[in-house]
Amino acid sequence: MNPLRIAVVGMGKMGLVHASILSSMPNVEIVGLCEKSRVLRRMVKPLFKSAQAVDDLEKLSDLNLNAVYVTTPIPTHFSIIRTLFSQRISENIFVEKTLTTDSEKANGLCILPQTLEGVTMVGYMKRFAVTFAKAKQILAENILGKTVSFDAYAYSSDFLGVKSGSLKTGSRGGVLSDLGSHVIDLALWFFGDFQVEAASLISIIGGTWEDAANFEVKKSGLRGHFRTSWCMENYRLPSFGLTVKGDKGKMVVDDYSVRLELKDCSPRNWFRHDLDDHVAFLLGESEYYREDEAFVNAVLSGSPIQPDFATASQVDSVIDQVKKRGKKNGS
Repeated sequence: MNPLRIAVVGMGKMGLVHASILSSMPNVEIVGLCEKSRVLRRMVKPLFKSAQAVDDLEKLSDLNLNAVYVTTPIPTHFSIIRTLFSQRISENIFVEKTLTTDSEKANGLCILPQTLEGVTMVGYMKRFAVTFAKAKQILAENILGKTVSFDAYAYSSDFLGVKSGSLKTGSRGGVLSDLGSHVIDLALWFFGDFQVEAASLISIIGGTWEDAANFEVKKSGLRGHFRTSWCMENYRLPSFGLTVKGDKGKMVVDDYSVRLELKDCSPRNWFRHDLDDHVAFLLGESEYYREDEAFVNAVLSGSPIQPDFATASQVDSVIDQVKKRGKKNGS
């Protein structure tokens, strides 16, 4: 079988991560790099010598692509994906989270791949972390019994101490889209859809974007609480976690471990090294390789993969609800 011909749009940090991982796979060839910055094009071209580096999406049309990765800032996702579909550059598209800037645009993008029968995926890579996959298994096997509540967090120190009025946060689109979207996706994966009841948005640095958010959600018989901030102390690396309570006990899961506490039983712990956290090529976190491998295999087989555009649009919907509730609450 000929290798998949893949192009990467946007050669910032995540573009380089995905392009490097994909280049390590025997069934993939990076043939196109699209980046508006001339400086970045010149920097990355020697790293991917067989790829054609271009400054415009339409210049990818002649490369006979099997798939495209979109790793540009979130506000550009809608127009780029729409162009890729409308120009028939590729019907198989991977896009870094979030899918787009709001649920209305996200829903619009969900229609296009259905028409073209393409494979779509959004980069919520925490689904491919071994600890969260183990937690999903525990919930699926009903080991906790009926789930009654959960607490979720997403923290980092990325903008701790940044002066008020700084524009540094602008390219990240606010903490909800940046950090919060990952833990929102995990909760949707674990529990299914839910509705936002109350929300508080906090601007620490100032400007257009929120720097912290707290919100409560509910669905039949289940209540949840989210806390997210990128101005927290002692979180040099982004950290994600959930505590889930059921009528048979409690589970605590984060990036590094799973702890199960059942009634009348001794606690049990699983750490990353207990859960076969190995990949063929490690760059960043191991979950980056797993999600790229899953997308490549889905394109090769023509099978759907999760999280696809439709699944990811639910995250955008929750973020919209949080922002609307936060404004109503006077935040």
